Parts: sequence; structure tokens; C-alpha cells
Amino acid sequence: MQADISSSTGVAALAGARVGVVGLGRTGLAVVDVLTGLGARVSVFDSRPGAIDALPDALGADTAAGLAGATAGDDAHIAAAVADSDLRLLVVSPGVPATGPVLAAARAAHIETWSEIELAWRLQRASARPDVPWLAVTGTDGKTTTVGMLAQILTAAGLNASAVGNIGDPVITTVAAGRADALAVELSSFQLHSTHTLRPLAAACLNLAPDHLDWHGSLDAYRADKARVYARTRRAAVYNTADAATLTMVEDADVAEGCRAIGFTTAIPALGQIGCVEDLLIDRAYHPDRRRSGAQLATLDDLAHLAPGGDATRLPAHVVADALAAAALALATDAVAADPTAIARGLRAYQPGAHRIVTVAEAGGVTWIDDSKATNPHSAQAALTALPPGTGVWIVGGDTKGASFDELVRAVRPHLRGAVVIGRDQRAVAGALARQAPGLPVTTIPDGNPQDVTDAAVAAAAALARPGDTVMLAPACASWDQFDSYAQRGDLFAQAAARAADGEVRH
Repeated sequence: MQADISSSTGVAALAGARVGVVGLGRTGLAVVDVLTGLGARVSVFDSRPGAIDALPDALGADTAAGLAGATAGDDAHIAAAVADSDLRLLVVSPGVPATGPVLAAARAAHIETWSEIELAWRLQRASARPDVPWLAVTGTDGKTTTVGMLAQILTAAGLNASAVGNIGDPVITTVAAGRADALAVELSSFQLHSTHTLRPLAAACLNLAPDHLDWHGSLDAYRADKARVYARTRRAAVYNTADAATLTMVEDADVAEGCRAIGFTTAIPALGQIGCVEDLLIDRAYHPDRRRSGAQLATLDDLAHLAPGGDATRLPAHVVADALAAAALALATDAVAADPTAIARGLRAYQPGAHRIVTVAEAGGVTWIDDSKATNPHSAQAALTALPPGTGVWIVGGDTKGASFDELVRAVRPHLRGAVVIGRDQRAVAGALARQAPGLPVTTIPDGNPQDVTDAAVAAAAALARPGDTVMLAPACASWDQFDSYAQRGDLFAQAAARAADGEVRH
């Protein structure tokens, strides 16, 4: 059975196959539902006993009763269960680390591993609509914004387009529904690690900076998984001219015959690129007369609603870069190529998601910004360096994921008035601040429950801020050490900031 699964590009070989699903979050449950519908004999694994107990409610009593097995335990326990099983395929959640015991056990037992993305792609190819285009986006930062913009552009061109993956619904759910005309797919390095046969119409890696090194084991491994986004790309491999690593990925990728490399740049575009000329977004990659001139796609005013105060002159450079990347991907589709005015309409329609550079309070000349989704140094740097010099009060810290912070602190120091450090283990962040920003006022917040940590951080930030300043929660770290999620961290910050703006800071 293993050979049949690995050699088939469809899903017919899953009927009767012994398949394991690791992780029973929303995506994992959707995977179980699809696999059982395909006739697979499914065993499930999760670290939470409650997730196993909830299966009858989550899947339905009949489906839950028909599972071949259900195991709860830590990674070592699940790894041992996988090693002792007769599984031929393991579909793993993004939380299962590449260097961890579960995938090591699967490799040792010669069990093939797929991501949910791999299963969804094979399901797409076996469906009544096998040619629905996938536009795939990865990168250390900017994925969610770019995919959101891309989905809006595709929608403006008349397509039923969904933003899926790490944004919106699981890909498998959307594919199973069968109603999408195109998919804008946000892909993490975790998902790409176990994705093997995806053939996107267009793909982009927006940028590369150290992140998730604890999951991958090394920067080289992280880079290699990011680069997988370009494999088998059919029409456009989109790269960032400001990040040489992304161009190298394209140059090294095994793409389909005829696939073109398309660069995006916030500078004046060269031939084969999409970029900016003054306040215009310009195409010199796709339009027929590109060798002699550029074609206008949109203006910075189409993005003004994403700038502080709605002022297009204050647009952060990374927001403009994300819009250019979205345009480069969208133009690979026939619909947008036929109607490039959809790009401006889509960008105007795009609204940012929660916790990504969102102004949550303003009072006394101080602006409070929630950028809780800035979970790595690269993302935090992009947000903070958009602030005027000396006006930022930075709330930073959390689960570092193995990252270092000296380069980040060195880059953002000119923009800071002070810093407030949160996190259970503050050594990496506090050490970088001491080395790279001597003399900067820094307040450290003791460990505690989420509410107390947030209230103390906001009170400390309010004490540091002056009229004209911006207090920015841009932690450069994951949230899991003190919060349930970056969303909880951002929500608590927004609530506390609103109280601070009303003069109700809790001490």
C-alpha cells in the first residue's frame, strides 16, 4: 500500500489505506473528515486527551466510532505509537516539528508524511475542477497581508476566490466544498516541509530571515523548506529584488517549462519586474509593451487606508511591497491579466486582519498600535522602523523560538524612546537591549497571568510615552509562554490601551 500511495498523484489509493492524523485542531478534524469520506482507515493522535474525548461531538458519533484508533499523549508517546503501528501514511499538523520524535519515528518506519496542503492538492486534482489555480505565498513576514490583498484582487476580477491556509479556512475544507475559482494560499515553512506534489500557477517567497529555528533545526533547513514553494510552479515565480535569498531560490527551483521569474521592488522596476514610480505601482513584467514602457496598475492612494491617519505618504514600505507581490501573483491569472484594473479595486477593498499594525487607541498625542502578529524579529523591525526617530515605546518579548535580537535592536534603536520587556524568559531580549541600546530606558515586567502581564506592560509604556509618541506591541516573539495565542495577547493589549487612553491605567 505504501508504494501505491507515494506513486499516485490522486487520492484513489487512500481507499482502505491505514492513515494516521497527528493534531486534532480545526484543520486536523477537517482532514479526518475528508479521509474517512475517501474510505481510509484513520487513526488519530493528539497531545490533549480532551481532543480525543471530544471526537464524537466534533466528527459525529458514527465517524468517531469508525476510527481505527485514537491516541493521546506527548510527542514521545505518539512517536512510540506511530513506530508500533501499521500506518502507511501520516498527515501531520504544522505543530509537529521536523526535528521532533514523531517525524523521526515516521522516517524510521518508512511511513510517508503529508501536510494537509499535500492532501488538499491531491484532492483538488481528483475533483471535478482539477484546474482551479493555486497562488502560493510564503516568507518570513507579510504572508497574511499579501494573501489577503491577493484574494481581494482576484475577487475584484470576478472570481470566487478564497484566502486559505494560515489565513481563513483550511485549504482542505475549501477544496472539498468545490466552489472556489482560485485559491490564494498562505503557506508556512511547516506546511511546505511535508508538501511534495503541489504545482501552483504562481508562487512567491516574500523574504527570508531567521525564524522557527527550534522547529527546523537550522537556518539552512528553514530556507530549504521555504524554497519548496517554487517547486513545479507553472507560470510565475515571484521574488523580492531586495532579498537576494528569494532570487536564489527561484534560480535553483525546478519549475515547469515556460515559468517566468518576476521580481517586485519598491523602487523603479526594471524589465521583468513590478515596482513603483513616484506614487504609481507599475508593471514591467507582464504587459505587451514592457520592453519600452511600464503600465500603471494602481496608486499609493489605493493603499492610503492602510497608513497611519489615512495618509499615503506615511505608508510603511513593507505594506507597499506586499501589494506589489500580490499584484505580481494576480497578473499570472487569466482573469486579472484580462482586467488589470482589478488590482486597484482589490487593494482599495482590502482590510487588514486583526493584530497587524492596527491602531487601537489614541489620546494625549499618544498612538497605541497592536502588532501582536509580529512574532519574529524581521516583522517587528519592519513595523518599528516606519516610526519617526525617537518616538517609539516598544513592548517586546515572549517565546523567542531560538532567535537572536542584537541585529533587530541595533536597527530599531534610532526609532525608540524606550522599551518594555515581557516574556517568561527575558534574557535574550534584555541582553540585546543592554548591548545594542545602552542608555535606552527599559522596564521589565515580571512573569504572571496574561491579564496582569498586559496591564503592567501598558502602565509602564504609558509612563514612558510622550505626546507625539507611538506605543507599539511588536513582540518579535511568539506568545505561547504567557498567552494562549498572539490573538489573545493583542486583544488584551487593545483593551488595556483603551483604558490607558481613558486615563484608567491599572498599576
